[in-house]
This record gives sequence, C-alpha cells and structure tokens, in this order.
Amino acid sequence: MRRDKQAKERALRAAESGVVEQAPKPIVKLAPLPTAVLNLNVTEDEAGMRVDRFLEHRFPGLSFSHIQRIARKGELRVNSKRVETKDRLEAGQIVRVPPLRIEEGTGLVARSPQAEAGDAAAIRAMILFEDADMMVLNKPFGLAVQGGSGTVRHLDGMLEALRDAQGQKPRLVHRLDKDTSGCIVIAKTRFAASALAKSFRSRDTRKIYWALVAGVPRVKQGRVSTYLAKGEDEEGDSKMQIAKHGAEGATHAVTYYAVVETAAQKLSWLSMKPVTGRTHQLRAHAAHIGNPIVGDPKYFDIENWELPGGIQNRLHLLARRIVIPHPRTGKPVDVTAPLPQHMQQSWNLLGLDAKRYDPILESPEE
Repeated sequence: MRRDKQAKERALRAAESGVVEQAPKPIVKLAPLPTAVLNLNVTEDEAGMRVDRFLEHRFPGLSFSHIQRIARKGELRVNSKRVETKDRLEAGQIVRVPPLRIEEGTGLVARSPQAEAGDAAAIRAMILFEDADMMVLNKPFGLAVQGGSGTVRHLDGMLEALRDAQGQKPRLVHRLDKDTSGCIVIAKTRFAASALAKSFRSRDTRKIYWALVAGVPRVKQGRVSTYLAKGEDEEGDSKMQIAKHGAEGATHAVTYYAVVETAAQKLSWLSMKPVTGRTHQLRAHAAHIGNPIVGDPKYFDIENWELPGGIQNRLHLLARRIVIPHPRTGKPVDVTAPLPQHMQQSWNLLGLDAKRYDPILESPEE
C-alpha cells in the first residue's frame, strides 16, 4: 500500500511539473566483448554503416576512444585491409575485431537509474523536432557530441538512456564541435540512420549557421573555396589549415556567407552556408577571410584585439537551421534553433535583431 501511495505521489508531482514518468526501461543484453580475435560478417542490414557505428551496434557501450585507438593501431581491419572509423561497410565484408577491453571510466559502466533518468530528461529538453524515425536536438554550448580524452559526459553517451524496447539506441548522424550550439540530427532507427547519412553524403541537406565575427568582410556576400588539411597549432593540438590542392590529406571545402548586420564596423553578424562538411570548416574559413569568429580559442588570430565589454569569451557559432529530407517520406524537415544564452546576450548588447531577413537564403546550393 505504501509503495502504491508513493508511486501515485511521484506521478502527481511529475504531472504538476509537466514531466511524464516513463515505464521502466527493458534490460538489454549487451554483446560480450571478444577476448580473442573475431571475424564478423557485415549483413545486408548493416551495409552502408560507418565502421565505428558497426562496432557500436555490435558491442553497445564500447567507448568511442577505444574504437579510434584500435583503428589507429591497425588492429581493426576490413577484408584484411586497414580502415578508418569513418569508412563505410558493404554487405559481405569481413571485419576483423581484436580482443576488446573496458578501461576504467569508459565503456560499459553500470549507471544508476537516477543518472539515466537525468540524461533522458536533459535530452528531452533539447528536442526541437521528433517523430518515430528521427529527432533534431538543440545541442547546448559546451556539450561534446562524442567521447574522447578527458571527456566524461557527451551526447552520444547520454543517448544510452533512450534505448528502446529492442535495445536500439538513437544514433548520431553528423557532428558539431563541443562549443558550437544548435541543430543536430539524431536517428532513432537503423533505417533512419542509413537514410539520413545518405542525405548528408549526397548534400541533400541544407545547413545554415550564424556567427559573430571580428571586423567586417570586404565582400559582403561571397564564397570561400579552399583546401583544408589537418595540422597542428603552436601547442601541438590538432588544427585545420589552408592547404594546396594535391597536398597530403587536403580536402576541398566550400562555404557561402553573407553579412546580415554590423556593429560599429568592429563586429559582423554572418550567416554561413557550408556546401561541404569538413572539420572546423566554418571556423577556418572565417579566419581565412580575416574575420575570425568571436570566442574561438583555436582560430582567432588577430593580435591585440579586445573583446567588447559585456560579450562573453565563448565561441559565437550557432547551427541555426537545418533542412533535411525525412528518411521515410522524403519531405523536408525544416528546423530552426534559438540563439544560445551567450549569443543572445551579445545580440541584445549590440542591438542585433534575430528576426532580421537572412540574405544567405538566396545563395547557391551548389
């Protein structure tokens, strides 16, 4: 009787707060980690998966950093050849998996129901769009998308709290930098993940970003076309650099941009439309045209530049809008994210109106 009364009280509190209690999650039996080398056959259902997604699917909870490490060491192979985690698999291929282990603080760590409930509630609070196949979340500033060295809490790990009755975990379809806020697409089924990933690869997805940058671009509406390659900064950290065509590791990157409004010729509100999706592309391109993004610790390169009073030294980059074909119907899903708190504060301080017409809408799709 007492337990029933407590359950009713919890339900009443949840209803009053607008939070609906979910039924207990089913216990999902995870695949045991191999203690010897395994050769796994890629099924028809798994065709088109990235290598890292394949391993996450076969061994739920395996840490991202561990997958990266075995690939980097050459221990992970497909049809006897070394692969990168971003490579796509084909049905019938054989994936060689070395013995796997769980390191302290990563991987398959038992989590309390309270922690899982907290993650589920946090993700629910981010939802901008959701149906049976997909979600679009408003990722907050400072939340990493995936784990890595020293990263304990990240979106990919939080999605564990939303496994369905069949044990399927919602899947990341693309990435945002840790300090970039805004729209990020999540697939809720394997079918949706494959279809949405194809939309990104075929450039059927339209993305618009907003940024606050230093100075005013000489060309108010333009196109940036460069090659980018991974390099290092002075501290030895990874950094994308402008490269020549044909240079090792160089990939083509194209961004359209438009000045929406300026503030005293010292700052500009840019709307940016990436055609390609390279790592740090918008940040590197903004710096390349001489107008780095405010608060960017890696690419802001103007010496003796002072941050205007009242503006926080945080990356001012928002994944403002995404338009993507629905994985099942093909109809466009058009979602817009609000300015994060620190950018809204800057917009208010500078007198910028977020409802102003965005000229990037007329730029080419290429």
